[in-house]
Amino acid sequence: MNTTYVGPGEGRHYPMIDGDHIAKAAVRDTEGAFEVFEVVAPARPMAPPHVSPWSGVLFLLEGSLTALVDGTSYDVEPGGLVVLPAGTPGSFEVVGDSARFLAVTSGNRAGQFFADFAGSVPSDHPVEQSMETILSVTQRHGVRLAGA
Repeated sequence: MNTTYVGPGEGRHYPMIDGDHIAKAAVRDTEGAFEVFEVVAPARPMAPPHVSPWSGVLFLLEGSLTALVDGTSYDVEPGGLVVLPAGTPGSFEVVGDSARFLAVTSGNRAGQFFADFAGSVPSDHPVEQSMETILSVTQRHGVRLAGA
């Protein structure tokens, strides 16, 4: 594995309905794989809780958010962290104007999902208008909406 440096503001941007997911690093070595994203999220209604085949760790850098994990709500402030285990329903909602957090996901599939989602689902349309496309993209990547 080679050393990688990604500067502030750099990385591939995936604008999604719950914020801009910026790919910072994808690490794969003999011990496994993980991906790192910076997420800049405006205040919007909470995306529907969904179940991913990868685990995610959200570490809040700026702002405030409410994370919903397996039916339990967590108020997250800067410096706070919440783990969303693989196979567990989860989502988040920004409290206030915006939030910025670091998301670390297990494996190497989240970035592929974010790229497909950002390329298929308009980030500026209400979720209801894009539901058919959302379901198609999530199905392709082994992600499902909780309760669906």
